[in-house]
Amino acid sequence: MVSQVSEAMLDVIADALVDKGYILLSDIIPDYLSLALLEKMQAEQDIDFKKAAIGRGLEQQINAEIRSDKISWLNNQDHIDREYLSIMSQLKDGLNRRLFMGLFDFESHYAVYEPGAFYKKHLDALHGSQNRILSTVFFLNPDWQENDGGELIIYDEYDLPLEVVNPHIGTLVLFLSERFPHEVRPTMKTRNSIAGWFRVSNANHGF
Repeated sequence: MVSQVSEAMLDVIADALVDKGYILLSDIIPDYLSLALLEKMQAEQDIDFKKAAIGRGLEQQINAEIRSDKISWLNNQDHIDREYLSIMSQLKDGLNRRLFMGLFDFESHYAVYEPGAFYKKHLDALHGSQNRILSTVFFLNPDWQENDGGELIIYDEYDLPLEVVNPHIGTLVLFLSERFPHEVRPTMKTRNSIAGWFRVSNANHGF
């Protein structure tokens, strides 16, 4: 049975997006699903993960000076991926009801940062396209220690650090894609996460 996101939780998320533009959650993805996602990553990363690129379309390129993670896109045909994507779909529908954001789909990939890997400061809203509206990062790292690195840094509009997020398993971060630059600091050991983006069908969004 797919876990259900409560109306009260959706209210909390919507209020935070209006007030601050982001929220950190620790109890929205059930533990059994977090562990299943992690086990899948650890079992498949040598086979299915590819070096991540930057940009889109013809401008897409691999640039290890900007990012050095490896990714694998989630697949709705896989039962583990499908349960995670179902929770994201509940978020999409709940936020649309509350905030009229016009979210119409969700794209998401696993991301593996091997020791020394990083992703320099960037915005998720791609150049020439404003259809990425709400970003998500879900962490899958048990027993992560402060000196392991790999923190997600969220910056404000003045490029000052707003949040330093330890990538511990079970933590889900949501933030407005066009508003918050962010980076992944170099990691000292293998760091696993799922990155995702809720999108609208065109740039004429009203939120």
